[in-house]
Amino acid sequence: MLAYLWVALGGALGSVARYWVNGLISEKLGSTFPWGILAINITGSFVIGILAALAVPEGRMDSASRQFTTQFLMIGICGGYTTFSSFSLETLKKLQDGEWIYAGGNILLSVVLCLVAVWLGFLLGSTFTSMKGN
Repeated sequence: MLAYLWVALGGALGSVARYWVNGLISEKLGSTFPWGILAINITGSFVIGILAALAVPEGRMDSASRQFTTQFLMIGICGGYTTFSSFSLETLKKLQDGEWIYAGGNILLSVVLCLVAVWLGFLLGSTFTSMKGN
């Protein structure tokens, strides 16, 4: 039951962070292109990459820390923060409005940049696991 509490609390915090970051970026850059959602997906992918590298069984975390990291941080906060459901909805809206270039750009940039971000995050997180025992 505690696992559900951690996921729910993390999800609430992640969702509030997503709402705030998206609003801030949209206010600064406008909403013609979903820059806020793109930034959220990139940063969320980067963070989850770091956490995934840290939470591997052969990493530095004990079992309880790994479980907390997975439940609260990865599933909860990152799951509430990252917005592929919002990404899909925004892309659909662009397609429905006939804005094919913006829709395609959002798809391409989101997929490529988020994959790069999760890879870089995993590499960074792996440096911490390679220091095991130091």
